[in-house]
Amino acid sequence: MSVTSFRQRTMERIPPRLRGLIELVVIVVVALVLAEAIQATIVKPFKIPSPSMEPTLDVGQRVLVNRLTYRFRSPKIGDIIVFHPPSSLDCGVPVPASEPCPKSVPTPASDYFVKRIVALPGDTLSVRDGHPVVNGKEMTNEPYIAPCGEVAACNMPTTITIPKGEYFVMGDNRGDSDDSRFWGPVPRSWIIGPVFFTYWPPDRIGTT
Repeated sequence: MSVTSFRQRTMERIPPRLRGLIELVVIVVVALVLAEAIQATIVKPFKIPSPSMEPTLDVGQRVLVNRLTYRFRSPKIGDIIVFHPPSSLDCGVPVPASEPCPKSVPTPASDYFVKRIVALPGDTLSVRDGHPVVNGKEMTNEPYIAPCGEVAACNMPTTITIPKGEYFVMGDNRGDSDDSRFWGPVPRSWIIGPVFFTYWPPDRIGTT
């Protein structure tokens, strides 16, 4: 007797109601496995946990992250990314208040942050009025940010160089964002991918 024939005869012995339940369980299990596989390899849903990206992304807003994008291109300035932050949100080296953190601790945390890339590997960076000054040029064309205000992190005039393979990130809510200014650039290997779509709440559905 073939394996297929054996399975068919086995299913025929099962009462129709129980057979339907078994089919439902199998469908649900397969759907869950597929959903998990998609999250692990293609698209990951993410819920915005803090106001650091306001007004671009609100607390509780739900977005989708593309895990495949950076297999085909490098991260670029302006990308909103989800990533693992460093395991300590203190700078990896001692720095004065006038200097952005040049180096994070060497290990990532297990949770996720969302910020915007403002400087690339090898770029020089300082901060003026909440705007990144990259390679000597202040990025004032940032209509998506909330004004920085008067907090110390709005002005960090000492220039640093972003290490090879790392990216400097800042929240759009420049006066209320815990970001690379305090704990350093993010290694490429810690980046999950760019945010490309928001699906909740309904009035915010669309691409980012």
